Amino acid sequence: MEFKDYYKLLEIDRTATATDIKSAYRKLARKYHPDVSKEPQAEAHFKEIGEAYEVLQDPEKRAAYDQLGDRWRAGQEFTPPPEWGAGFEFTSGGAADPAEATDYSDFFSTLFGNFSRHGSATRAQAEDHHAKIFIALEDAFHGGAQTITLRSPQVDAQGHVLLRERSLKVQIPKGIREGQLIRLAGQGAPGIKGTTPGDLYIEIHFHPHPLYRVQGKDLSLSLPIAPWEATLGATVKAPTPTGVVEVKIPPGSQSGQKLRLKGRGIPGEPAGDLYIALEVVLPKADTEQAQQIYQTMARELAFNPREALGV
Repeated sequence: MEFKDYYKLLEIDRTATATDIKSAYRKLARKYHPDVSKEPQAEAHFKEIGEAYEVLQDPEKRAAYDQLGDRWRAGQEFTPPPEWGAGFEFTSGGAADPAEATDYSDFFSTLFGNFSRHGSATRAQAEDHHAKIFIALEDAFHGGAQTITLRSPQVDAQGHVLLRERSLKVQIPKGIREGQLIRLAGQGAPGIKGTTPGDLYIEIHFHPHPLYRVQGKDLSLSLPIAPWEATLGATVKAPTPTGVVEVKIPPGSQSGQKLRLKGRGIPGEPAGDLYIALEVVLPKADTEQAQQIYQTMARELAFNPREALGV
């Protein structure tokens, strides 16, 4: 996926005001409108500047886009940061509806197509807000209160986008899963003329974990074992998010074979499971004694790992 330099597309610099952005877009839209333009690839250019305007005219999208910094260049291979969008507070209407974004690039859809819409503004209630935060996987096993800091964009009198920060205390329930929402009543947009304040919806995600992969309420773990443990069977220790347990390795186990520890996944009714993928690890033959052991095995064991391939 290629990086899109929206400022370059609109031929403006990063300090441009809302007025500058609108003026640049109108000028380029007239130049590249496919109904009147004689320019080569006018339609493609028209779509690109429309996409750039969609982002830069929206204070929320622009503030998020600006967090990528100016180190990226147009056309450069791009992958979003692992925790893209975390800590940004958006209004319900700040999200891009995928159904309305079919003409936008993969770059746009990746960055802005998944901001969820939750709730809506009504006459009796102000607009709801939405934010995404990352927590440790262990927090799903214990729960507890956390203080989070959110940033929301605001436009100053000169038309520049500024970020306002606020801190909130959030109660993380035990057993929460990836993508679930926590609703903070009255923490969205403030009420106007007697209307009820909107709500804030916090979308939960997990930081990448060095040991476990999360799949819904289940976890998976790769567990290294020695060749003799795999061949003869053994009882070995394995980590889980709630502590070390003993796992029975069946005789004749192979790499990739999976064992299921029921109820050792994310807590709940019912709790998830922990799936252990066995990984047979060979000892290094970095001593004369170790080499002799391998040579003895080669002589004594009639073993051809490629027999199934017919060779």
